[in-house]
Amino acid sequence: MNSETSVDLLPPRLGWNQRTAEDLNQNCFCRSLDFDRLRSQLAAGNDQAQALERWLHDRPHLFASTVVFLSEETAQQIAACVSAIEHVVHLPAYQQQALARSPEIARIDWGPRGVCMGFDFHLDASGPKLIEVNTNAGGLMLNLQLARAQRACCEELDWALSGREPSLEQVEQDVFEMFLDEWCLQGRSGQPKLVGIVDERPSEQYLAPEFVAFQRFFEQRGLRASVLDVAALTSTDGRLSAEGRPVDLVYNRLTDFYFEAPESQALRAAYLAGSAVVTPHPRAHALYADKRNLAVLSDDALLARWGVEAPWRQTLQRAVPRTELVTPERAEELWARRRTLFFKPAGGYGAKAAYRGDKLTRRVWEEILRGDYVAQALVAPAARLVEVDGVRADLKFDVRAYAYAGRVQLLAARIYAGQTTNFRTAGGGFAPVVVLPAPEMGRGLGTAQGM
Repeated sequence: MNSETSVDLLPPRLGWNQRTAEDLNQNCFCRSLDFDRLRSQLAAGNDQAQALERWLHDRPHLFASTVVFLSEETAQQIAACVSAIEHVVHLPAYQQQALARSPEIARIDWGPRGVCMGFDFHLDASGPKLIEVNTNAGGLMLNLQLARAQRACCEELDWALSGREPSLEQVEQDVFEMFLDEWCLQGRSGQPKLVGIVDERPSEQYLAPEFVAFQRFFEQRGLRASVLDVAALTSTDGRLSAEGRPVDLVYNRLTDFYFEAPESQALRAAYLAGSAVVTPHPRAHALYADKRNLAVLSDDALLARWGVEAPWRQTLQRAVPRTELVTPERAEELWARRRTLFFKPAGGYGAKAAYRGDKLTRRVWEEILRGDYVAQALVAPAARLVEVDGVRADLKFDVRAYAYAGRVQLLAARIYAGQTTNFRTAGGGFAPVVVLPAPEMGRGLGTAQGM
């Protein structure tokens, strides 16, 4: 804890509130990451240790050296929002409108729910605000390893980090069972013989270290696993193979959400045939991650007409910023309000082609009108003051809730500078979330058990 933060600010095992979390995010400069430990954890038992070392060297801003603090109340509000969305997504009326505007492949329902969902939040004075939902959210395995590599660098922080191992072990077990659940939900018995972790040119992806971490994760639990380029997949009579080996379960990391690219055609054929269990899948993207769904989730009158009960609607009203479809008919009105809005492509990801309204030019605005965009009420991200090489920098952060079937498994933060998360900021990157417990509550490191 730096000298400006008094011991009185961090009384162990007493009650907390969001004001205290904000104070800690602005005044605690502890560097809690043991990077050597993190590196050894990722490399342990991995036959790609040299590649991991190179990847980590080339990604100096993948991991932040500090933690982000949240109050118990904020963590509970995030969990409530995730649960409310899961409730609404299962309504027939919701599914009908979401699937009607999606490609036909999204209407196939083989049973799996979709692993590694990511719900991204900004925080303001009134609580967490949902910015977007991702069906192939990266970072879950990296953040589990990151949480294990934290050390208490001062007595005041020791209480937050001690006793975390059992809860992280439980999260890891939950993650493994999540994949087995998907296998069973598609009517399979036993366990898959080969898990394919599939992306386009996976070794070139920024989160390539996570792919090999997942491979080791499955192998440690008795499953064969391979990191596979989608272009290396073949399909014969609908059966999916790679290098002559049948692929039973695909952990899908593609951003080709509906398997439309030429190199995705073998995966598409196997998915259409139901011969391979693919998760997450096109249906999950249509129901959760298409940003037009945010306009529905923030429309209280529509949800009421669909019969959504008041408590669920109230949760969504608090957590989902108003989102509107961008249409030529509304161009003049939206342009006039642009400074209060953030514009995103409906099928976008990774903040690509997303714009703050106050930064828009007329040229970009014309491109937005020709595209398929939504306009979301602008919610500024919260701030985390960090110290880099002795210089303090006021950075931004968002919070990602990794979830499955409507239940949060792990909370993590992304610290950054600029318009959107970028993993290019000195002092930034993934950061563990420390949940500050309410009175009589336990403590946790961003896990479901800590909420």
